[in-house]
Amino acid sequence: MFTEYNNLPDNSRVWIYQADREFTEKEVQFISEKAIEFINSWTRHGDNLKGSFTIKYNQFLVLAVDESFNNVSGCSIDSSVRFVQELEKELNIDLMNKMNVTFKDENHINLVKFADFQRFAKEQKITAETIVFNNMVNTKEEFENNWEVPAKQSWHKRFLV
Repeated sequence: MFTEYNNLPDNSRVWIYQADREFTEKEVQFISEKAIEFINSWTRHGDNLKGSFTIKYNQFLVLAVDESFNNVSGCSIDSSVRFVQELEKELNIDLMNKMNVTFKDENHINLVKFADFQRFAKEQKITAETIVFNNMVNTKEEFENNWEVPAKQSWHKRFLV
């Protein structure tokens, strides 16, 4: 059951999928239509889930579920992963690669391989103040407050010199 993202409570669970490239405007529209369609059919053992999505910077797809309405189950999480995998195939895009790391350089979003991120940190091209995207956040509140943070406030800090 789709609801507007802003209407979800702060403790809603989120999953963040970062694309290996920016979405086109046409792709944003396509993803939005498909996400609403998926969320309207998203269930947990036959019971509706109250969910939503948002797209940030035309590069991040965020799925969210209000678990105070109904908790997600392994099967419902699996169905969301299948939905994302279908998007990957239809758009020829990678949304599931956890070995890519994203960070900001002024207002530009950079996506690099994990090994390159480590090297950039060692070379001090990435510093404690570099804004990184912490895709490990679990709730809407964490997403809104702790997703886009200086590297020193994220798991990324372990790679800083």
